[in-house]
Parts: sequence; C-alpha cells; structure tokens
Amino acid sequence: MSNHSWIWAALAFVAFGVWAVLSKAVGNDLSAAHVQALSTIGMVPVIAALAMLRRAADPGRRRRGVLVALAGGAVSGLGNIPYFQALAGEGAKAAAVVPLTALYPLVTVLLAVGLLREQLGLAQALGIVLSLAGIYFLNVSDERDLVSAWLLLALAAVVLWGAAGFLQKASTTDVSSNTSAVWFLAAFLPMGVAIVVHQPLPTNPPWQVWAVTAAMGFALAFGNYAVTVAYATGKASIVTPIVSLYPLVSIPVAIVVFGERIGRREGLGIVLAVASIAALTYQPAGQSPAPASPGVQ
Repeated sequence: MSNHSWIWAALAFVAFGVWAVLSKAVGNDLSAAHVQALSTIGMVPVIAALAMLRRAADPGRRRRGVLVALAGGAVSGLGNIPYFQALAGEGAKAAAVVPLTALYPLVTVLLAVGLLREQLGLAQALGIVLSLAGIYFLNVSDERDLVSAWLLLALAAVVLWGAAGFLQKASTTDVSSNTSAVWFLAAFLPMGVAIVVHQPLPTNPPWQVWAVTAAMGFALAFGNYAVTVAYATGKASIVTPIVSLYPLVSIPVAIVVFGERIGRREGLGIVLAVASIAALTYQPAGQSPAPASPGVQ
C-alpha cells in the first residue's frame, strides 16, 4: 500500500472522527432533523468534486446501481437523525455514543450473510461477540436502569446505517465505488430540502450554528472522497479497518473539548466497541470488507 493511500486513509479517519462529534457543539439550538438538513450545505462542493473524478467502468446495470445507491444514502440520512438526537440526549456522552453507533457494520455483515450468502469469518464472529459485550457495558448510565433513552436512539442509527451500508455494498455490483459514493451522498440533498420545507428553520439561528453544521456536512462528504481515493490505490482490507476506527478521534475530542468524563464501566464498553469495529471490518486480502463508515464502500 502506497504512502499516498495511507495519507488519504488517515484523512478519512480524521474527517469521520470529527464529523461524529461535531453536532455536540450545536447543542439544543436546532432539532436533529434541522442539523441533518443544514449539514448538507457543506456536502455540495465535495459531491461536485467526486462527480468530476475519473471513474472506472460500471460493471453492471447502471440505472439499478444508481437507484440502490440513492436508497442507501436516503436510509443513511434517516439514520443520522436519531444519532444526532442521541448525542443531544440527557445523560448521553459522545465518547460512548460514537463507538456504539460505529458498530453498524454488525448489521451490514449480518445482512450480507443472510441475503447475499456471504460467509461469516472468524474475525466477524468475534466482532459480533465483542459488540454485544460493548453494548451491554455502554447501555446504561445507572445500574438500576435497564435501557437508557439514548441507547434506543443509538441502536436505531446502528440499524439504519447498517442497512445503508448493505445497500451501498449491493450497488457496487452494478456501478463503480466512486459512482456509488456520488449518488449515495446526492440523496442527502433532497432530504435536506424536504426537512426544511416540512419543518421551517427557527428564526435567525446563530452564525456559529450554520458554520458547525456546514463543517459537519463537509467532513462527512470529504471523508467519503478521501476513502474513494485511498481505495483507488490501496488495499481495501487495510483502508477499511483504519477508517473504521474513527471513534479514536471522536473520544479524545469529547473528553478534551466537551469535558466529558468516562467511568470504568463506560471505558470498558468503549474498548470492547472499538475492538469489535476492527474485527467486523477485517477481511483477508482479496475479499471486500464491510463499509468503513456512513456512506463509504
């Protein structure tokens, strides 16, 4: 794997890690749906750049591949809304929410095994066990609680992101990975417009809110761009595990910038979740790993 690929994989790793925690800075100034809508502003320049990249020939039926990628993007955007709600929820910590929601490859792997008849490797089986253990240790802030409110929202994001990853993976049987990424991200744009039409924005939100949400969209879209470039010249079996560990960026940011404190129980859950992510996205050379992050193939 070339230094060029390592650099782009590292850029994607940082971009997704920053995106995953940025909405914490918005606070309660906007609803989760409005955060999703405004973040699409920052996506536009990156989508345009992706569209202009030289693409490999589409291997199958382009129209079908584009429609599946669009469906994946729409499902991913829907998954962002409960994710943002979880981050803003009472008692929720970004340092716990991010690694928990990053377990969505678990859903993608299970769907691929059930619907595409892919084989479940030893690493993925281990990842499933570790993910369940991580969810157990992260799911409550108080031993008396059975299930915390933010956990349900986080798990909704996991299911939707996992389904989105499966759809994007399926789309690449008909179109190139770059074409899939373009249309996947393009689905976010009409969704943003629909949200604003249905739920008008609050009057004069602070300029900082506009800046943060635009930065979120840019970070998410740029992460996709960086992964596309890294895959073009590097091995997916190396790029995907690197990028998928983006919570290692989000967690220090949550602790240092937002002053979050992590207990021993949460710390163990975070370690198990991160280990699970690495296992779920690992594949031997020659096989296609699960998507590294929302919107990535």
